Amino acid sequence: MKQDRHTAILRLIETEDIETQTQLAERLLAMHISATQATVSRDIKDLRLVKVPNGAGRSKYAVSGSSVTENISERLTSIFVNSVLSVAYSGNMIVLKTLSGGANAAAEAVDSMNLENILGTMAGDNTIFIVVKDSASAPALARQFQDMLN
Repeated sequence: MKQDRHTAILRLIETEDIETQTQLAERLLAMHISATQATVSRDIKDLRLVKVPNGAGRSKYAVSGSSVTENISERLTSIFVNSVLSVAYSGNMIVLKTLSGGANAAAEAVDSMNLENILGTMAGDNTIFIVVKDSASAPALARQFQDMLN
């Protein structure tokens, strides 16, 4: 029964813009599959469904996966580009200056890039310190960040 319900849920969210748990339960009932809101909530967690924009200013359920990850990456890149003001480096450190309050979000964007030579980031209110593996890697990485801003 659970497997059939999960299959039906995946089919529904693939073909329709399901916005709420109640709407999902109603659509399942129309398919002769009875499920309470609590059951639907557990199914959403089991299936790892997420809410994503549907393009009409609302959101819908979708399977978490590469398209969601790509959407998040695009949003984080946009946050980075719109909040970083300057890039500088010295030795194996890169310093990014951001708009006031923008450092944490921009640092999250840097972390999500999974760049090979970064050991870690630390963000304050308007400054991000990035520790690079070695000083030879810092200029190229700083240039990469600067290119993103241009």
